[in-house]
Amino acid sequence: METTALAFGLIFDPYVLGVMLMAGMFGMFMGAIPGLSATMATALLVPVTFFMDPVPALAAIVSVTAMAIFAGDIPGALLRMPGTPASAAYTDEAFAMTRKGKAELVLGVSLTSAALGGIFGSIVLATSAPLLAEVALKFSSFEYFWLACIGLTCAAFVAGGSQVKGLVSLMMGLFIATIGLDPISGHPRFTFGVVELMGGINFIPVMIGMFALAEVIRFVVSLAPPVQIPQQSIGNIFSGLGSILRRNKMPLLRGSVIGTAVGALPGAGSDIAAWIAYATAKKFSRTPEKFGAGHPEGIVSAGAANNAGLGSAWVPTLVFGIPGDSITAIVIGVLYMKGMNPGPTVFLFHPELIYAVFLSFFIANLMLLPLGFVAIKTSRRMLSAPREVLMPIILLFCIVGAFAINNTVFDVGVMMALGLLAYLMEENGFPIAPAILGLVLGPLLEESFMTSMIKADGALLAFFERPISAGLGIVTLLIWASPLLGMLRRKRAR
Repeated sequence: METTALAFGLIFDPYVLGVMLMAGMFGMFMGAIPGLSATMATALLVPVTFFMDPVPALAAIVSVTAMAIFAGDIPGALLRMPGTPASAAYTDEAFAMTRKGKAELVLGVSLTSAALGGIFGSIVLATSAPLLAEVALKFSSFEYFWLACIGLTCAAFVAGGSQVKGLVSLMMGLFIATIGLDPISGHPRFTFGVVELMGGINFIPVMIGMFALAEVIRFVVSLAPPVQIPQQSIGNIFSGLGSILRRNKMPLLRGSVIGTAVGALPGAGSDIAAWIAYATAKKFSRTPEKFGAGHPEGIVSAGAANNAGLGSAWVPTLVFGIPGDSITAIVIGVLYMKGMNPGPTVFLFHPELIYAVFLSFFIANLMLLPLGFVAIKTSRRMLSAPREVLMPIILLFCIVGAFAINNTVFDVGVMMALGLLAYLMEENGFPIAPAILGLVLGPLLEESFMTSMIKADGALLAFFERPISAGLGIVTLLIWASPLLGMLRRKRAR
């Protein structure tokens, strides 16, 4: 009870609430501009959090992501251009409703579904994370090795497009993670005599470059015509909403559950959760023929999955130090900067801070309703922001943010080099998320493997001698074998 009271005192501070409000407005604006994703908004926010205490810094990230994920629905419904990847699953459905003259209804459904799904995910986070932390305290380097393997495997398998390209991206991230001094012997690797590389590649400049700078480069080289802003005004977005939500109670619950489950998988994130929720809603619908022609059922389910996945992605991040998506990969960097090393011990040493983060999720999703309402009513002004002015400002934020970490120009060079690399990768169909997760999980994978080998005197069977480690190892090996088993099954069927 004392911890909860301290958490309430920390989060309901006027300064913290003001930071959440400002971050929410920033996230709403970033998400509503097509191409400026929630991850990009988070990466740009990180340099600002350097000057904050842990609670307002983490609460700001929670607010900016919750708002940005929903805000991507606004240009999706009005322009058929999803503002964030998470909104792409149901953009055609939303735009079809807009063409029927129901723009305010589809935006009201998206807003309410996102808020309800986000609250569901927040409840799961607040209840499951402390219980998992108690189990995680029994973990040793053997268990953490298998957890890192599962996280990296999921990142490659759930990446959109080719699994081979996802694997290549993952290997690239793991290679970047090996640059610097060997954690066991202290021998320099891939430094080429550059002193700045001795400490490894700081992943905050990498995040800023791969997510924010890559988008600036894409805008510079793009020949696409400017976006045409819709002229229709938005009426009462809550009119007729009650009857739609009553008719779609099961899709709403199903989408929230799917979003929570998929969001907890390392590398999956809200965009994959939304696609799965939309496909599941169509499969179980009594009227699947209406999908694609402006049917709210799929929007309710996928919209709830979007924000439900945000909370559950923090579960493996806080408990095991394994990011659930690219946003929580950035969060891990912020946690380390604030002296709150992610893992089960954070619940022992900083319980009041963690419970304050849980509360921030509830506040952010409640704050989503009024801020989302204002964003929808002012959507024409938000969407008309000139990209020619916006992109140079974002580039300036990228440079300042990368420089501010260690006050070195070298980090700015790292940010620019990896931003160009990310642009080239995405242009050729290689996903970015596996590379980021490889960079974040690479040190954990290497250190836990080397430590385990020293403990076991080089015996690989030691990874299967402990019950939890053996269970995780079997699951990992089954995941690795699944593509081969699927290939053999298809061959036998032919």
